[in-house]
Amino acid sequence: MKKVDVILGLQWGDEGKGKVVDVLTPSYEVVARFQGGPNAGHTLEFNGEKYILRSIPSGIFQGGKQNIIGSGVVLDAVLFREEAEALAASGHDLARQLSISKKAHLILPTHRMLDAAYEAAKGSSKIGTTGKGIGPAYTDKVSRTGMRVGDLLRPDFRDVYARAKARHEAILRSLGFEYDIAELESRWFDAVEYLRRFPIIDSEYAINRALAEGRSILAEGAQGTLLDVDFGSYPFVTSSNTVCAGACTGLGVAPNRIGEVYGIFKAYCTRVGSGPFPTELFDETGARLRDLGHEYGAVTGRERRCGWLDLVALKYAIMIDGVTQLIMMKSDVLNDFDTIKVATAYEIGGERTDEFPYAIDGGLKPVYREFEGWKCDLRRIARYEDFPAEFKTYVEFIEHETGVPVKIISVGPDRSETVVR
Repeated sequence: MKKVDVILGLQWGDEGKGKVVDVLTPSYEVVARFQGGPNAGHTLEFNGEKYILRSIPSGIFQGGKQNIIGSGVVLDAVLFREEAEALAASGHDLARQLSISKKAHLILPTHRMLDAAYEAAKGSSKIGTTGKGIGPAYTDKVSRTGMRVGDLLRPDFRDVYARAKARHEAILRSLGFEYDIAELESRWFDAVEYLRRFPIIDSEYAINRALAEGRSILAEGAQGTLLDVDFGSYPFVTSSNTVCAGACTGLGVAPNRIGEVYGIFKAYCTRVGSGPFPTELFDETGARLRDLGHEYGAVTGRERRCGWLDLVALKYAIMIDGVTQLIMMKSDVLNDFDTIKVATAYEIGGERTDEFPYAIDGGLKPVYREFEGWKCDLRRIARYEDFPAEFKTYVEFIEHETGVPVKIISVGPDRSETVVR
């Protein structure tokens, strides 16, 4: 019986999922995105070109693959059109390769206004959202007032939109938030017509039929486990379930149909936006990691906060997700460091723990183990056997601590700079 394999980020997002999905897709016939909104910028580089995907699955670059935007996704028609047209201009046949779930929710122009209004109302307690209306769209989904892609097929679509807009405007008035959505709304309606060109499907049936036919499926997540709305560093999280279980609810796949779970992590840690970050570095080393790793948001351009690898958080994510294979990204960023640190425990109130606590802000001190740097250009190496001993010590320590093998190691941004063990 065929299973759905799942690929997930294990940190605070930005782990490099797009590249790995692109590397793995030759082995799959269907790639499906199961959650998240257009703040998720999956970056892929090959043949001297760089591509950034917000909502479209990363399997779009492999010809002949079926790509599905699942029901757990929230979709902005304007940003989707920009993304799709850019891909079409570069020679990718989206109309033949891409379909969209009827049950995926739509991000409306007023959702963006609500996002800005809610953040402004929080003052110094801002979450640090990207302002793209993702949180308010998920709020509507949970409160059962949202609009879905399938509503585009209804004859009374405009009336449904008008009612949703009126609800949002009442909230905006109550918050005293001034806004003008005339131009954005005009662009949104144009983009909705573009969206209608794509197959709008009952994706849960499509995916389960594919399984019954013995086709191989890869489910692609967005953000990272530590941003999960239930198990992440709440309230500084995203608005959906980024964990492996989210693939079941976001695609309509039964839990017993999940196969391999690929967990992606960087050889260090990064985070965008507000929220606690136990191993964050505020010194020259943190700035050096940011510069060497080009740690800026793929969609927003925001600086990413940088720090050492956090094994407490990583082991927590592996447990929650049921990870079967690890994939380590950006190993080459650490090429020139004399000493590399890894947090193996936390000290909280004088007590040491290796469990991820309910609250990771205030009074928490990471306990580090130091490793000798490898001082070698990993980008020139194509086989695990040829890596320097210091690097292999680092990898094998992570394997020992987590109990999960590191099967893929990225040593550069290009799809060819990947070592498979």
